[in-house]
Amino acid sequence: MKLKQHCALTAALTAALAASTAAAADAELNPIVVTATRQATRANELMADVTVIDREEIEQAGQTPIEQLLSRQPGIQYTANGGPGTNSGIFIRGASPKQSIVLVDGQRFGSATSGDATISRIPLSQVERIEILRGPASSLYGADAIGGVIQIFTRKGDGEPRLNASTGIGTYNTTDTSVGLSGSNEIVSYSLQAGHYSTDGVSAIHNKSSSSYNPDRDGYRNDSLSGSLAVRPASGHEIGVNFLASDGTSRYDSTPKARDFKSDQDVAAYSIYSRNKLHQNWTSTVRLGRSTDDLTTLRSGTKLSEFNTTQDQFSWQNDIKLPVGTALLAAEYLRQTVDSTTNYTEDERTVRSLLAGWTAGIDNHRLQFNLRRDDNSQFGGKTTGSATYGYQFTQAWRAHGSYGTAFRAPTFNELYFPDTGFGGGNPNLKPEKSRNAEVGVAWEQGGHRVSAIYFHNKVEDLINSWPPQNVDNATLKGITFSYAGRVGPWSGGISVDLQRPRDDDTGNRLARRADEQMFSHLSRSFGSWTLGGEWQFVGQRYDDAANQTKLGGYGLVNLFAEYRVEKDWVLFARGNNIFDKYYETVNNYGVLGANAFFGIRYAPK
Repeated sequence: MKLKQHCALTAALTAALAASTAAAADAELNPIVVTATRQATRANELMADVTVIDREEIEQAGQTPIEQLLSRQPGIQYTANGGPGTNSGIFIRGASPKQSIVLVDGQRFGSATSGDATISRIPLSQVERIEILRGPASSLYGADAIGGVIQIFTRKGDGEPRLNASTGIGTYNTTDTSVGLSGSNEIVSYSLQAGHYSTDGVSAIHNKSSSSYNPDRDGYRNDSLSGSLAVRPASGHEIGVNFLASDGTSRYDSTPKARDFKSDQDVAAYSIYSRNKLHQNWTSTVRLGRSTDDLTTLRSGTKLSEFNTTQDQFSWQNDIKLPVGTALLAAEYLRQTVDSTTNYTEDERTVRSLLAGWTAGIDNHRLQFNLRRDDNSQFGGKTTGSATYGYQFTQAWRAHGSYGTAFRAPTFNELYFPDTGFGGGNPNLKPEKSRNAEVGVAWEQGGHRVSAIYFHNKVEDLINSWPPQNVDNATLKGITFSYAGRVGPWSGGISVDLQRPRDDDTGNRLARRADEQMFSHLSRSFGSWTLGGEWQFVGQRYDDAANQTKLGGYGLVNLFAEYRVEKDWVLFARGNNIFDKYYETVNNYGVLGANAFFGIRYAPK
């Protein structure tokens, strides 16, 4: 079915929902967002393309992997080399996974060798909320933010001490259990969460003619732990720690077929911070943290390879209220080290950064400027900047326009991987760089929000796959329409992405990216019940840069239900891909068919 047919039916449903706004009370929900400016800001005051996934949406996701939950947001697509726990990638506005940053509680997260963030290893049970910033953000966060930033916040304590727990079972012999304790008072807040997930999954490679095909199921299991502790010894002062640790094992297909192949991957992010109000107009935040990504592949218990990344990060940020607006002044230091069975000619690099920003609202005018300088021990200095202007026409209508530059630093593999007969890394690589312009308009009133955003991102000196060279240029452009709203017991929304990620030299579509995508959802609460459904459509893609291997488009339908047995007890069920649609996000690699999950959750409010 074509995208316009999918959209027409869903638009009719959402139009009916919006038509009843006249009787609805003003119930706008504008959460506090920090990723778009690095300062706490109400969502309706931002001049950026931002989405927040809250805990309610995370709980409704059930057994859905985090990368699939992200792909239901505007402007985002994903790929996976098989079922849950396998290698996956997130594409923001057509940018590659290497061209976006993932943060966990402010800490950079991912592999310095591959350049990818192992987001599939983060269980949703450990996540409080996710903020998605689309568009270039190197002027705020440095290298790799060409497509945008995804920041994951682990769960925190709030209110009276309380336990929380959830457990469930589903198809593919899937189990998911988590338990936690959290709370807070005027002086201290705390949270400790633990989880276990396992599934038999599907055969990673679906194509029987592949030399690596093995019909066995390639399962995945994960154990996770997260926690936070914050102490406020005096008004305006807070000292705290955050951590997330995840230990996962996934099986995969390779040659020879009879052998047992698996990968053990441990990822972690932890930090300590001190936030101090030094003056009524000056808040200083110092943060010291580390993230690790340790990957070991094994065959029949024998180690084949090991790739370990450590990222040590220090930041000192100062937020200063001015007579007009708020200033941001910060200094950062990042040290990335690699320890591997592969002999890299260089295994360490450092980045020293200074950044400044100014955000202000003057009558109906809104302004944001950011400038950042990164000095990288591998290739020298890089300066990026951004400028945004917004105007509030009425209480409901606002618009913005922005221009920003960004860059991506080459990975250790691209720079220093040894030549094994197919070419090696290239230490002379330059960073990829981009220039992005966008305009957007939004209407928000009575618990409803409608927006449209157009972007045009020119990316130069793209690094081709192998052997790596700065030879390509690309243009990422498109428009996103979205609606979300609530009326009484009804909640619904729709987003439509129309984009053209193209290689400038060949005109080919960039690999594994669709030109069109739609996601819609509708739910209703009545009494103790909440029932809902989701409808997602993704257009055709090509698996390769030459556009020779086509991946068909697909449509998925999901359903979910909750029943509140008592105040704090909820029975829940979810069915994903209920019509058992077969599709591929990577050529030859399998995906889950129709799958269901049933569970019970204890979550005191």
